[in-house]
Amino acid sequence: MVQRRQRTIRREASVGGVGFLTGADVTLRFLPAPANHGIAFQRVDLADQPSVPANLDHLTPRQRRTGIQKEGASIELIEHVMAALSGLQVDNCVVQLDAPETPGFDGSCRPVVDCLLDADFEEQPATCPTLAVQSHEQFVADDGAIIRAQPFGRRGMTITYLLDYGPRSPIPAQTYTVNVTPESFVNEICFARTFILDSEIAALKSLGYGPRTTAQDLLVFTADGVLDNELRAADECARHKILDCIGDFALIGCDLQGYFNAWRTGHQSNHELMRQLRMAETNHDAASTAA
Repeated sequence: MVQRRQRTIRREASVGGVGFLTGADVTLRFLPAPANHGIAFQRVDLADQPSVPANLDHLTPRQRRTGIQKEGASIELIEHVMAALSGLQVDNCVVQLDAPETPGFDGSCRPVVDCLLDADFEEQPATCPTLAVQSHEQFVADDGAIIRAQPFGRRGMTITYLLDYGPRSPIPAQTYTVNVTPESFVNEICFARTFILDSEIAALKSLGYGPRTTAQDLLVFTADGVLDNELRAADECARHKILDCIGDFALIGCDLQGYFNAWRTGHQSNHELMRQLRMAETNHDAASTAA
């Protein structure tokens, strides 16, 4: 298997926005990092400026989002930033932020992608490890959502997402498939935005979420279509789900080779599948060593 070289960004870059959860003004600063460092988020708004590695071991349970935590320091909504870094094959980077969450931007990760492209990239001497899916793995959530991984002859990672919430949903059924490369990520995925039903907004507002978020900041679906916004693609919702998959899968800390198929899944299902793949890889390595 041909392994690519690890990459970091060539120079520092920053981008700002408003947090979806708290409504805080947030600035993200991306700093180059040495080979084998991985991705870490650093809370510069806290006294000791703690750093939290973005990996499966630091996941913390959250609804409708991905969060990480270490020794009391937490960072919320990292999935879009992780998708941008992974989609552009940035393996080593320090992400500084001055709030407990990343900005929501326009519900997509395109602003982060533009920021990273402006920073440019630098290859590093070390190679990037790759986990090749060796056998069929799947995770079935309590609500019946399913995500699967299987070996695939094609190089790299291919993801198919089937989004179907039933005939009564204002979000139409749709499917999208992409072989994930930096080029396909930029052209097909990074612009896809977070979506929500208008009937869900009141409950989230009652919890204090989204004090400064409007219908222009994401896709709000009503019985009559998208509220105060326009779709960027007919299948934008399926594309956004793939964006989430890419960001969540990146927490495994290596390149993936295989075919992934998801139906109605969310962040928790993505995380569980990655845990299963990591365990399967550990068991495979142990069996190979024993043999």
